[in-house]
Amino acid sequence: MVTVIQAYRFALDPTAGQRAALRSHCGAQRYAFNWGLARIKANLDQRAAEKTYDIPVDHLTASVSWSAYGLRKDWNQAKDEVAPWWGENSKEAYSSGLANLATALTNWQGSRTGGRRGPPVRFPRFKGKRAGVSCRFTTGAFGLTDGDRRHVTLPRIGTVRTCESTRKPARHVECGTARIRSATVSCRSGRWFCSFSVENTRTDPAPTRPGTVVGVDLGVTSLAVLSTGEVIANPKHLEVAQRELRRLQRQAARRTGPDTRTGRTPSHRWRRTQARIAVLHARVANARRDGLHKLTTGLVRRFGLIVLEDLNVSGMMRNRRLARHIAGVGMGELRRQAGYKTTWGGGRLVVADRWYPSSKTCSDCGAVKAKLLLRVRVYHCDECGLVLDRDLNAARNLAALVDELAGDTSTASCAGTLNTPMETHVRPTPCGQRVPPREDPHH
Repeated sequence: MVTVIQAYRFALDPTAGQRAALRSHCGAQRYAFNWGLARIKANLDQRAAEKTYDIPVDHLTASVSWSAYGLRKDWNQAKDEVAPWWGENSKEAYSSGLANLATALTNWQGSRTGGRRGPPVRFPRFKGKRAGVSCRFTTGAFGLTDGDRRHVTLPRIGTVRTCESTRKPARHVECGTARIRSATVSCRSGRWFCSFSVENTRTDPAPTRPGTVVGVDLGVTSLAVLSTGEVIANPKHLEVAQRELRRLQRQAARRTGPDTRTGRTPSHRWRRTQARIAVLHARVANARRDGLHKLTTGLVRRFGLIVLEDLNVSGMMRNRRLARHIAGVGMGELRRQAGYKTTWGGGRLVVADRWYPSSKTCSDCGAVKAKLLLRVRVYHCDECGLVLDRDLNAARNLAALVDELAGDTSTASCAGTLNTPMETHVRPTPCGQRVPPREDPHH
């Protein structure tokens, strides 16, 4: 039994009036975000201009607080003047926009001063009408409708019908094992969705083979090859949709699109074609996500310890010949799902070091090739004569890498480092040697 923060997303079937209300709330969030950003930006520009005149710091224009509390306080004082229509929407629409702005500014400041890890974060930009249509509710009358599994309740919008049953979170809420923390409405590819953030107490079944280790080698030809010999075929949803996608994109190219230089507005036919393209991309993404969920759930419920590679997906995407195929697999999403599902089910996820030569190493004798081209799909060992599929050989090496961590026969070819409760990062070492644990830059 473990308490987790879980999201439940439901497609909505709003009426015409509710659709207008949803769009109005999302527009209110965008307006509050842009209002606060314009205010902060003007203040920063003013202070920067004053510094060029050698004005002492004590005499500069007072800085504006960009905390969520400070932004909400300033908005409440100015909303009657800048937005006299603010009463048409819930106050949560404006609060969520200002909270998002405070988070964006904090991330920018932390990235600039070195207090935030990861790639540099740029200064927030103003939101357009067609970018990220969403709104978040944390207070007010929102949640699942009592006694009805096909409706949700939202502040100022009322009861909205859903396209599917809400019985899964409703059962947990009725039993007292879950608590709804917030609700977020969003529009994606012309459809409205409502996502509930739920604090849920889960009791997932333990793995059927808790003492079994499985190595998973991800690829493009096959979605995954397991060390047990099982091969998961790659459905290639994006490749299947390429023919229809090309046809729609050629159709959009023949129609009048927008032009920011001349101020030309797009035609209605161009908008309709773009909407169909967005629906096609959403269908591909949903099919890919569904397949990855089924794969990771099956692995977590069968095996007690799963071994994956720490792949440099962003670096692999730089290969223009393979970028589309790699993006269609969803390697990063598979690792993310396996990470939290092993925590729910009581299993363990082991992530091999990025530089571990799983494909170049012989799974029988341990000999390592100096070079192995990507086009070579069958592994031939020059030492023992083993002939094996390249991906299966890599999967077996991944499974053997954590024999010591799994409690089996110890091996001197690896050393383990426990970083998180759900992920163990293992690092190869020379035969017969041990190295101290190394910090993982991702944690």
